[in-house]
Amino acid sequence: MEYRLLGHSGLKVSVLSLGTMTFGGQGKFAKTGQTDVSAAERQIGLCLDAGINLFDTADVYSGGESEVILGKALGNKRHDVLVASKARFPMGEGPNDRGSSRHHILRACEASLKRLNTDYLDLYQLHEWDGLTPLEETLRALDDLVSSGKVRYVGVSNFSAWHIMKTLGVAQANYYIRPVSQQIHYTLQAREAEYELLPVAQDQGLGVLVWSPLAGGLLSGKYRRNQAAPEGTRHLADWGEPPVRDESALYDVVDVLVDIAKARGVSAAQIALAWLIARPQVTSVIVGARNDAQLQDNLLAADLKLNNEEIERLNKVSQLPLLYPYWHQAQTAPDRLSAADLSLIAPYLKK
Repeated sequence: MEYRLLGHSGLKVSVLSLGTMTFGGQGKFAKTGQTDVSAAERQIGLCLDAGINLFDTADVYSGGESEVILGKALGNKRHDVLVASKARFPMGEGPNDRGSSRHHILRACEASLKRLNTDYLDLYQLHEWDGLTPLEETLRALDDLVSSGKVRYVGVSNFSAWHIMKTLGVAQANYYIRPVSQQIHYTLQAREAEYELLPVAQDQGLGVLVWSPLAGGLLSGKYRRNQAAPEGTRHLADWGEPPVRDESALYDVVDVLVDIAKARGVSAAQIALAWLIARPQVTSVIVGARNDAQLQDNLLAADLKLNNEEIERLNKVSQLPLLYPYWHQAQTAPDRLSAADLSLIAPYLKK
């Protein structure tokens, strides 16, 4: 297992980490999986054997049950690993039971610590942007949590690039704790993060944690062109996260994934994960699984190295159009672009 520094910090995390949205299976999260404590213990054991050291959860997953199960399943191994959680989404019916206010963040952190049966979180993340709460208030609350020893590092998730830059600016101006990472959705099916989120991560020294790296199963190889979806799975028309805007383009990507996988004698899922691990800005790819077999298959991606030809095929079939102002920069300013600029624009420049 390879370990990478998490952004501008000294913390090293495994290139694969375990996401625990499947733990609990309550409410709307039941469709993602129903992993109980005994199954969670097995999965965590598989992860530890493979070298994974980061386990990611959130208070909203199954109404807190994911955190409870993760805490029980880790047991006395808790201090040997890194635990990350998140807060922002509703955890009650009251008007202050959501958001990134000081009131909610402090209460949410205390509740997560109790459910996880731990006295600190290695990484505490804002799960989503809150446009109503002043960032000074949010960051001061996070700063206090770090000063008190209840949180070691902080991060953000699902922020836009301007949200990130504003957050970093407010943190710097007020000497508050600076986020070290962003958790984002990024796959061969959805490469929008390349427009701004990955360049800002490279420029500002942010680690990148990728959630739902198989696009909710779309890139697993189960869904093929002109073939009925496997029984018990969703239809593409029901897909909201991530949205499928171009079904034909999706299947073009899957066709290449399956072709490379067959030639390698591995699963399409492993190829999709290996492509992400090889992306220069990505720190760790968060995998989750309904069962042990899926997890064991995903874990093999940590040692799978794609060659240049395979990467180029995947890049080409999934490449997004260059939006404004980037196409204009490519045409008029290629000699004055930074490494962060070129992380997006370089593939589009004329040879």
